[in-house]
Amino acid sequence: MVSCRPNNIPYTESGDWIARSQLNGPGRSEAVGFSIGGFEYLGTGWDGLNTRFSDFWKFDPAGDSWSQIQSMPDSAARSSAVGFSVNGNGYVGTGYDGYNYLGDFWEYDTLSNAWARKAAFSGGPRYEAVGFGIGNYGYIGTGFNGSYALKDFYRYDPYSDSWTVIDFSGNKRYSAVSFVYQDKAYVVTGINSGVLVNDFWVYDPSLSTNNWTELRHINNYSTDTYDDGYTDIERSNASAFVITGTKYGDLAFLSTGENGSTIATTWEYSFASDLWSRKSNFEGPSTTGAVGFNAQNRGYIATGRSGNGQAAQSDFLWEFLPDAVLNPNDN
Repeated sequence: MVSCRPNNIPYTESGDWIARSQLNGPGRSEAVGFSIGGFEYLGTGWDGLNTRFSDFWKFDPAGDSWSQIQSMPDSAARSSAVGFSVNGNGYVGTGYDGYNYLGDFWEYDTLSNAWARKAAFSGGPRYEAVGFGIGNYGYIGTGFNGSYALKDFYRYDPYSDSWTVIDFSGNKRYSAVSFVYQDKAYVVTGINSGVLVNDFWVYDPSLSTNNWTELRHINNYSTDTYDDGYTDIERSNASAFVITGTKYGDLAFLSTGENGSTIATTWEYSFASDLWSRKSNFEGPSTTGAVGFNAQNRGYIATGRSGNGQAAQSDFLWEFLPDAVLNPNDN
């Protein structure tokens, strides 16, 4: 008699991807975005050859339309930067300009449609870091400085235009993702020295000490059965977004990226259970270096690249409908 352990992962691959309005600007990868007032602002990036962009675009999900806003200065063109919003303003910093790793930091004022240079990121030049905004503060951490992966984190105060070091309990990494839910930030995935990172952390700024809490690993790490099917959550250069109020609860979604090659697999994370389940594959080409975002509680993936060279850079926008049934013929 042979006994088998059951696999407890709910492999109910569901959800549908719908192609939406293409970005008006050139195709690109390694762009950044930030959300303000129900709109997404997306810009910078790389054309796959020798050009880094400084242009910026505003996406209106209600009208499924893009409009161009003020570009960053030409001297601020970059790829692999971070973007986040705080108190109605957008922020972009760090990155790579094709020659140098960057540590400068910029603020976008939606009222004046203008960019202003702010205090340089005090962690030093780097690219492929993560950034997020919670409450009145912004945060940047991890990344690659041209020599090695990093794990340091810093908090930005827009009122004093200053940076403060905060601790991070996780492993070094770059090309990770972050997402925010209920005033907590989640940091997951990434790579270090060619090895994909499997630890997963949540940051709670309301705590007086021990702000970082480790969540379950994203690979088959435990002796329990819940993670037996966690075969390809690990990745770098992925995209992530949060959607609340689905029929399965409040959820984060992780899709695209690379794990030796570009991938299209999509995973759903439940904040309530700290568990992952597999969802419908991204319906565009296997993509890396895209931007994931939520606008008006709708989840999107924009731009990215499916291979090498300029022709592989994307100007596409895809929306994920988590409660829909997969229809591979609707695009």
